[in-house]
Amino acid sequence: MANPKRPRDPNQLARLIIGIAAGEIEDAAPEPKNESAAELGRKGGKKRAENMTPERRAEIARKAAAKRWEKG
Repeated sequence: MANPKRPRDPNQLARLIIGIAAGEIEDAAPEPKNESAAELGRKGGKKRAENMTPERRAEIARKAAAKRWEKG
């Protein structure tokens, strides 16, 4: 049983952890991240704001504030 999905049930999760610790079940390693995509994601908001006019940024901020107040 390779790459098992993590169960939500505490008893099943405990069994999975014990199986991994005992070597009966192989633990799933996370997928490696794409570093270039991660780098673009870190720049995204700043780059977007740099390319906008101050009026457009203010408009977006007003809409966001209105949404936050609407939910409460």
